[in-house]
Amino acid sequence: MAAAGGGWTAVCEKFRAARTLSAVESLKDPETEPYRSKYSARALLQEVKQLLSAAEEGGEAVLAVRRAVLEYELGVNHTDTEELSAGDEHLQRCTQLLEPHRLSPDCVSLYIQAQNNLGILWSQRDEIETAQTYLESAEALYNQYMKEDGNPPLDPSEHFMAEEEKLTDQERSKRFEKAYTHTLYYLAQVYQHLEMIEKAAQYCHTTLKRQLEYCGYYPVEWARNAATLSQYYLSKECFMEARHCLAAASVIFSQAGQVPSAEDYETEPDQQDLPERKAEIARCWIKYCLNLLQSARKLLEDNIGELDPDRQLELKAQRKKEEDEKEKGRKKAVLFGTSDICDSVLAMEEKVSSVYPLDFQEAREVFLVGQNYVQEAKEFFQVDGYVTDHIEIVQDHSALFKVLAFFEEDYERRCKMHKRRIDMLEPIYTDLNPQYYLLVRRQLQCELADTYYEMMDLKVAIGNRLEKLDSHTVKKINSLAQFAIKYYELFLDSLRNPDKVFPEKLEEDVLRPAMVAKFHIARLYGKLITSDSKKQLENMQTSLEYYTFLVDYCEKYPDAVPAVETELELSKEMVNLLPASMERLRAKVSSFV
Repeated sequence: MAAAGGGWTAVCEKFRAARTLSAVESLKDPETEPYRSKYSARALLQEVKQLLSAAEEGGEAVLAVRRAVLEYELGVNHTDTEELSAGDEHLQRCTQLLEPHRLSPDCVSLYIQAQNNLGILWSQRDEIETAQTYLESAEALYNQYMKEDGNPPLDPSEHFMAEEEKLTDQERSKRFEKAYTHTLYYLAQVYQHLEMIEKAAQYCHTTLKRQLEYCGYYPVEWARNAATLSQYYLSKECFMEARHCLAAASVIFSQAGQVPSAEDYETEPDQQDLPERKAEIARCWIKYCLNLLQSARKLLEDNIGELDPDRQLELKAQRKKEEDEKEKGRKKAVLFGTSDICDSVLAMEEKVSSVYPLDFQEAREVFLVGQNYVQEAKEFFQVDGYVTDHIEIVQDHSALFKVLAFFEEDYERRCKMHKRRIDMLEPIYTDLNPQYYLLVRRQLQCELADTYYEMMDLKVAIGNRLEKLDSHTVKKINSLAQFAIKYYELFLDSLRNPDKVFPEKLEEDVLRPAMVAKFHIARLYGKLITSDSKKQLENMQTSLEYYTFLVDYCEKYPDAVPAVETELELSKEMVNLLPASMERLRAKVSSFV
């Protein structure tokens, strides 16, 4: 009897050696032979397979399960070495052997793990719906087993252990739950691929929660996934959940390198990238602060984009009433981690609000948190080496100032905030090579133009409060208007072909920006202040030409109208009004001649 007595011990030792080769020794394989240990493990598994016989204690049922374990190990081995067809065959044999007993404590964990690996294998083949079928089958089996039995089942490795080596119920339960967590983790990715975004987020959240509960996670990977999940909650304006994910991400990330990995045999692969991962989490925090401020602005602004004081008072009263109830009813499903982790996460959450800021002071507190994370992100994403990332962070910083300015009542202070935006954006724009960074330059041209435009509007509003416009204010208004025109024209010039000809029909992605630029230039020429009537007429003529362009374009291409309805309506009015105004000015000028 090949497997009897000492022979069985030798079989178990070969099996253990094969697993050690796969899990531990393979990490040390040279780049020239990346699968050397995997191939050695495969050879040992094949030997074990040959040694098994029906003469073992327990008869055919035990033998079937042991064969299934070996088919599983061989399936994973072939998948790891990118031999997917062979991997599929072994895993299918494994599930076929287990099928009649898949709900028994001896088989259920192995069956679920085989289904998980078939899900991974078919994902690698880009057959996502097939992968979904296997993973949902594994999920259903777990739920059925927990409902009908619920006792900790055997771990697959125990089928090649002596009785005295068998695992405790606690360890069995931990390994079984870990296998099911993997099912949910892979399902989250499958649903993401299938664009079932809400379901993907739900499964991702459950996975993260379970990984903490069963201590089966890499801190950096866990933190990164939690930070990514926060962006889903942001898209749904679920700020409490987004903040919780980010606070948990920051707390768990701080464990990186300090706690031993909970995953057997392995060290976390991302350890060398800690500064980059930390900066990525900081960027998610920036987006959180920015989105919270921007969402508050949408709630508070009136039809001309200014803060509505009545709406502000109404929302403050409403918030007072609702917030206590909301915190009390906070769902446990949202919370991550054990009590120790929860305490750290809650302390982190207290650093920034998750409710809409409704006045300047509240907005400033959110702004300052976002600004701190801007500095943290920029420490890693520097302009040398990370140009695009660095610019995006600076643009977010500019956007933080822009939305904070909305809450500021004092026009002069608001102007200074926009000046800060100019000071951070202009140097970057100047240094960018137009050949390689055309799209980024266009973004910056539009943002700089809009910022100068906004500053010009504020200076006009300040001037309107004066009894008489002084020469300094006039000069400032004209200067800001000219800078806005300059950047809008630079953007429009970037759309011209190599022969400097403006496109007859604009591409969809630049249609609205280009039309808004034309509209704003028309308005800016109308805002230029001059005592020279001839110059004023020239400005009015230029203004009319830009308004006319917009009207004519929309007549020629009616499909452009939805993109610029408001601007088109105002342009039509100006095209009707300006000629009469110009005629009156000409008459006035000629009467003085």
